Amino acid sequence: MNIANILTLTRIFLVPFFVLFMMVGNENSIYFVIALAIFIIASITDAIDGKIARKYNLVTNFGKFMDPLADKILVMSAFLCLLYLGIVNVVLVIIILSREFLVTSLRLVASSNGKVIAANFWGKLKTVSQMITIIFCLIETSLPFNINLYIISNILVLITTIITVMSGIIYLWQNRKFISDVSF
Repeated sequence: MNIANILTLTRIFLVPFFVLFMMVGNENSIYFVIALAIFIIASITDAIDGKIARKYNLVTNFGKFMDPLADKILVMSAFLCLLYLGIVNVVLVIIILSREFLVTSLRLVASSNGKVIAANFWGKLKTVSQMITIIFCLIETSLPFNINLYIISNILVLITTIITVMSGIIYLWQNRKFISDVSF
């Protein structure tokens, strides 16, 4: 267990606290500010763990597998909380979650064949766009005054959905050999 992997596990560990503060908060609550802070800290661990792993040659199969999974757990939890609170569009969230399940399933199939599918540029772009969008939505819920940023939030979610779908298509295409290995 190295520092990069510990940061990845920390991101997963922070998710229940993030969800707790999202669920106990009410309109313009300090709890949303705490949830925002937790999400930002968790997002920063995503940026730091990869840099540390590459810089100090700490890249492991565990990290290649768990880092994207930790991202998915964090992002999916956030989108579900935002959906529950009525901040984001249900159709867009379903599309985003479907892509995440599809790519995770592909990774599991590859893993069963002894292969690890690491994140590529499109997957990283997707994660960054999701995290920025979620942070914006969380800022909206955290404002101490009533400003309706619903339209901007949903435009960001739409853009993120498009990037998410594109990255999913690219992952499926680049790793189609694993799909053909699945027996029906």
